[in-house]
Amino acid sequence: MPKLKTHKGTKKRFRLTGRNKVMHRTAGQDHFNTRESGNATRNKRRDAGLDKTSRSTNKKLIPYR
Repeated sequence: MPKLKTHKGTKKRFRLTGRNKVMHRTAGQDHFNTRESGNATRNKRRDAGLDKTSRSTNKKLIPYR
């Protein structure tokens, strides 16, 4: 059985935690942030988790850690 190839775009955008959660950066952090409240800006600094349907797809694209 040949080795599975890692999808490089997925590898750059997502990461697996120790408990196998898939995390990604919150979108919309680049510019046009002055019109947003401080709470919205602060919440964008956190990484977000994926829902269960996307999680299984992404784990197939990143077979090795």
